[in-house]
Amino acid sequence: MAGAVSSGSRLRADARRNSEQIRSAAIGAFQGQGLTVPLEEVAKAAGVSKATIFNRFGGRIGLIESVIEELVASELFAVIDHTRTIDDVGERIAYYLTAIRDLQYRRPAFNDVLLQTYPHSQQLMEICRVGSAANEELIAAARATGALRPEFTADDLHALVVDNALALKHGKRPPRDDYDRRTTYLLDGIRGSSPASSGR
Repeated sequence: MAGAVSSGSRLRADARRNSEQIRSAAIGAFQGQGLTVPLEEVAKAAGVSKATIFNRFGGRIGLIESVIEELVASELFAVIDHTRTIDDVGERIAYYLTAIRDLQYRRPAFNDVLLQTYPHSQQLMEICRVGSAANEELIAAARATGALRPEFTADDLHALVVDNALALKHGKRPPRDDYDRRTTYLLDGIRGSSPASSGR
């Protein structure tokens, strides 16, 4: 009996170790290449078979949902929370857009979330919902104070972010200096004429 218990404990410990190895490998792969990276690469990095990923996580969606909090959501929600603490609306806009574009540049997985690459993932769709609500909240405050061009809408902001996601995922990745310079151009182009729009 003792041997059976010991054997069962070892199997559970092996399963936990495999799961953590897979999660660690997935985070590394998703950070570098986005959520569409072949699962074979994740399995190879974890030192397991692709079948083990399915056994432990049920497939790609389950694996994504096991790491998306630390991979994308925690940082995005921190950006949203900090944005809400900024009193000056112009500065709020500048911080938010700069931070979102920075996240897009550094975290390819974030672009897959924005593009709703895996719409069957409830967690990914919830991240999109929270992000959309934050966009609408920010644009409403900015329009009320004249910090943005009066014709600029939350849909426009969404389109700009999604267009950037498409460019980063499928186009040639620009040097960071060029990317940041274009962020400045974007901010200059959407600002309104009120004093609230002068925040940088």
